[in-house]
Amino acid sequence: MKKEEKIKELLSSWEETYKKGQLTLWIFLSLRENEKYVDEIKEFVVEKSNRTITCEEQSLYRALRKYEHVGIMGYQLKKGKKGPERKYYFLTDLGKELFEQFIKRNIYIFILFRRY
Repeated sequence: MKKEEKIKELLSSWEETYKKGQLTLWIFLSLRENEKYVDEIKEFVVEKSNRTITCEEQSLYRALRKYEHVGIMGYQLKKGKKGPERKYYFLTDLGKELFEQFIKRNIYIFILFRRY
């Protein structure tokens, strides 16, 4: 197997593992600036990841219910762009603080390593 093929295979495997564990990060990123309903969150994830990450609506709903239960996300019922009311999810103040702390502890480290 050629080096490029091996790297492509290993990278795909690594990314699949990464994707499964990173849904929370992507949800928080999608809600960082404004509220969204599930379809918009899903579109954000797919678009901003350059289509390398997709997620099932069931997975999103399950995660959002869990985050709502612990108080880091909430929702408001609003008339949808097409049809009935939808749940528009948002980060609570606790969720915003949690996300900022996560970024400081886990993302900024990559910036530090880029200097070397």
